Amino acid sequence: MESFTPLTAALGGALIGLAAALLWLGNGRIAGISGIFGQLLPPAQTVVWRVVFLVALVAATFAAAQLFPGLGAGGEAPARLVAAPAAWGVPTPVWLAVAGLLTGLGTKIGNGCTSGHGVCGLARLSLRSLVAVLVFFGTAVITVTVTGVV
Repeated sequence: MESFTPLTAALGGALIGLAAALLWLGNGRIAGISGIFGQLLPPAQTVVWRVVFLVALVAATFAAAQLFPGLGAGGEAPARLVAAPAAWGVPTPVWLAVAGLLTGLGTKIGNGCTSGHGVCGLARLSLRSLVAVLVFFGTAVITVTVTGVV
């Protein structure tokens, strides 16, 4: 946490909120990434906007990383994926795959993700979203405590 910068954090939060608001106002949809992605397979009738939104999300992230390499939590170094804990003896690609699958399972069970519940749901004062966010963050605290990876 020694590299925390309030200005970039506020800018990132404002951009996430703006994207969520634009999707809501322009398309009438909640910006829940797991729901947007989950409806691609099997394809829903509304595939085009989902693909455009997801491609733009990845492209904007890549562009920001290339244009402003010191902007992220890594300070001056370009952003990179965290390595698996060495003591666990699990290769990083396996660690990331398992983490991704568990995250996908969690979003299916929780009927949403941090973007849908945390950004959009809390903004709508949804009690269900508040409970989901408390579970997300509680799980994150436990995970960091057990693994020691921040």
